[in-house]
Amino acid sequence: MTFKELLKLTGLPVLGASLCCLSPLILVAFGLSTVSFASSLADTLYGDYRWAFRIVGLILLVWSLVLYFRRQKGICTIDEAKKRRQEIVNVTLLALIVAVFGYIVFLYVVVHYAGLPFGIWE
Repeated sequence: MTFKELLKLTGLPVLGASLCCLSPLILVAFGLSTVSFASSLADTLYGDYRWAFRIVGLILLVWSLVLYFRRQKGICTIDEAKKRRQEIVNVTLLALIVAVFGYIVFLYVVVHYAGLPFGIWE
């Protein structure tokens, strides 16, 4: 599995899990919201609903893994999954590690520094 395939596999789940802080930033960037409302929304979403967004990211990761194994690898039956169990476990663990690392970097570095010029995190 190449790094590009891993990024394709984990990109949407990481984005979905970090929407708690990314959505207020998008609202301000497109002029659909004020900074004070976006700051309040970010506090509410990250403070109270952070786990809901992480669960959505995990569900998206499972969904993307199922689609990957069915479409790219041709694993559609239980018998085929049993035969290639080690490959499924390895790819799943690798995708989970990359997704967690990508979530941490994207949310706590990229989104944080992208929101600083708008003054959302103050």
